[in-house]
Formats: sequence, C-alpha cells, structure tokens
Amino acid sequence: MDILRISSTQNPRIKHLIALQQKAQLRRSEQRIVVEGARELQHCINAGFKVETVIYCPEIFDISTILNSSYELIEVTPQVYEKIAYRGSTEGVIAIVKPRQLSLNDIDLGDNPLIIVLEGVEKPGNIGAVLRSADAARATAVIVCDPLTDLYNPNLIRSSIGAIFTVPCVASSSDECIKFLKDNNINILTAQLQDSEPYYDTPMHGATAIVMGTEATGLTNAWRQVATAHIRIPMQGQLDSLNVSVSTAILLFEAVRQRLTRGA
Repeated sequence: MDILRISSTQNPRIKHLIALQQKAQLRRSEQRIVVEGARELQHCINAGFKVETVIYCPEIFDISTILNSSYELIEVTPQVYEKIAYRGSTEGVIAIVKPRQLSLNDIDLGDNPLIIVLEGVEKPGNIGAVLRSADAARATAVIVCDPLTDLYNPNLIRSSIGAIFTVPCVASSSDECIKFLKDNNINILTAQLQDSEPYYDTPMHGATAIVMGTEATGLTNAWRQVATAHIRIPMQGQLDSLNVSVSTAILLFEAVRQRLTRGA
C-alpha cells in the first residue's frame, strides 16, 4: 500500500486540512468533514461513513489498527501532527470523511421513539455532550432546530466522542420539526420554568420528544404553545438552571427509567 509522507507544515495538503477544520463554509462546499481521534474515527468507520484520507503520526498511532486499502494514507512527523491536531491530547490520527446529511424523514422512529430536540443551542461542546447522553440512553435521534453551529464542527465531534456517528442527528427548522412530531403522534415535553410540573410526575414511557432551549433564553413560544406538557427539574439551590447537557441527561434517563419500569 502506498503511503504519502509529509514532513512540512507548509505542504498544501496540510494547509487544506487545517482550512477544513477551521471553516464551516469550506466543509459545506466540499462536503467533507474532519474526524480526529482514534475512538471517534472507529465509531465513524463502524457507522459506515466513507473515510477518504487518514493522516497519522506513527510515533503516536498504530495505523494497523484501522488499516484498510480503501483509505488514502498520509504519514506525518510529530511536528506536523502537532500543527494539525485540534487538541493536543488526541491520539495521533485524523481523517477526512464524507458526511451524511440526514433529514427528518430519514429517522427510523421504531415502535416507541425517544427524541431529544435542541432549539438554538449554540455551543458545540454542549451539543456533543447531549449526543453522548443520547447514545447512552439509546435515544432514537437528536434534532437540532435552527442550528447556530455546524453539526460536524470538529469540537462537536470531539466532545461527543464520536456519538455524532452513533446517534442520528438532524438539523431542522422548528416549524418543520413540530410538524414532524405531530404527524407521528409524538408527545412534546418542553423543559421550562414557567407553568410546569416536576419531570418525574410527567409520563415519558410513550413516544416522547424532550425539547430543550438555551440556558440564557429558554424556548421560544412556538414550542411552548404546542407542548403536550411543560416539565422542570426542581432546583434546591439559589440558581435557577443547569447546563443544557446536564439537564438533558437527567430528563433522558427519567424516560429510560419509566420505560424500563413499564417494560417498554
């Protein structure tokens, strides 16, 4: 197998990789994303995404663990890898991958769907953490409404530890998502402080969408008005909110508890 070896940070291939990492517009125009880290890449491969190029540093990463004749292989020096690594603690491997752009109609709802909806959540780290919880709870999908960040942002991929590849994740407008949920008879539970009941008093064992807003502004009226129920996490301290990813995890696993209790 031919391996291209690069030792200069000024190499055009290296400059292009860095541009893909940094520019969402370039990722969209070329329909390519950057996946960094051994676990993340393995999840990507297992999910059947098309890996085109694997860039690795042999002093850090053993390429034989993911060797496949369909990948272009580029070997780089530690100095070059340090330049291209999004984070210093990664495992010596980065890949260029063709993404999948899923739509709402691509979601396989199954018999009893459990969906997380995020409205206007901006920070890639928060979305990544929500995806990790969604994977752990075996949620049906995560729908990001009116997204303010690229779903394949490198930081989102890293913070999800590859859950972006294991959980169907769809970008949508709120109007489209509301119609989709209603058309499929999925209960809409909105997390909000006002006019709400404790989450553990609300049924979540049936087809359910848990809708989360930003910590700063919460949900828009569009979601509040169509909700089947409004739910909240009772707060015992002086603050009135949790990080959105923490709140999502609490609500997700209440749904899991109810389903296990009822044998769903």
